[in-house]
Amino acid sequence: MKFEVAQGNSPVILAFPHTGTEVPPDIWARLNDNGRMLADTDWHIHQLYAGLLPNVTTVRATFHRYVIDANRDPAGTSLYPGQNTTGLVPGTDFDGAPIWAEGEEPSASDVEHRLKTFHAPYHAALSAEIERVKAIHGVVVLYDCHSIRSHIPFLFEGRLPDLNIGTDMGRTCDPRIEAAAVDVARAAKDYTAILNGRFKGGWTVRHYGQPLDGIHAIQMELSQTSHLATEEPPFAYDEEKAGRLRIHLSQILARIEAVADQLKTKGN
Repeated sequence: MKFEVAQGNSPVILAFPHTGTEVPPDIWARLNDNGRMLADTDWHIHQLYAGLLPNVTTVRATFHRYVIDANRDPAGTSLYPGQNTTGLVPGTDFDGAPIWAEGEEPSASDVEHRLKTFHAPYHAALSAEIERVKAIHGVVVLYDCHSIRSHIPFLFEGRLPDLNIGTDMGRTCDPRIEAAAVDVARAAKDYTAILNGRFKGGWTVRHYGQPLDGIHAIQMELSQTSHLATEEPPFAYDEEKAGRLRIHLSQILARIEAVADQLKTKGN
C-alpha cells in the first residue's frame, strides 16, 4: 500500500505527505550513498501528532519523497519560482547535493510511472477523505503536516522559525482558521512563529484549499529542532521536546476544529 488512512468524524483531516521512508528496491539501487540517508524525511511527524485531536482523519504517504514528492504539482511547476527548491522527483537533497548515482537519474518515463504508481493513489485517497468529511459536515479543514531542518542555507538564510504557517497568503482557508493557528503559535512561550514566511504552503494546500466551496487548507512546517534530539542521523525523536510542543499543536488543532464547527453552523 502506498498510503495509510485512518478515518474519523472530525471536520479536520491531517495529511502527512513526507513521513514515509519506503523506497522500492529498484529505486533504492539507483540512489547514491547520500540519497540513501533519506535525510529530507519529515521525521516522526505522524508520531508527534498522534492522539492530539480526537476522531481526526489521517492520510499518510508511506513512500519517501525521493521516490516522488507527494506535495509537488504533478505538472512539475515550481512552488517558489526564482528560489531554490526540490522538484517532483528530486535530483538533489535540501543542501543541493546529488541523491542519485551517476547515470541513474530518473528519466521522464520514470517520473510518469511514479506519478501513476505513488503520487496519484495518495491524492486519490486524500481527495476521497475530503469528500467524505465534507459530506458529513458541509465543511472540511485539511491541515498539512510538515517538518524541516532549522538551518538549510541552500533553501533559506539564517534559522527557520519553529512554527511556520502557510496559507498561500490567505488564499487557501477562511481567515478565522488562519487566525486560530497564528494566535496559538505566536502565544506559545519559548517558540518562534511566522505566517506565510519562507513556506507559504505546498501544492497540497494550494490545490485543495477552496474556501468558497467549504474546503479549507493550511500547512504547518515545523523546525525539526523543536521535537528532534538532533537534526542529523539518527534523527531521533525527543520525547521531552515533543511533549512540550504537542501542547501547543493540540491547542492549534482544537481551535481550528472549533472554527470549522462555527463555519458548519453558519453555512460558511
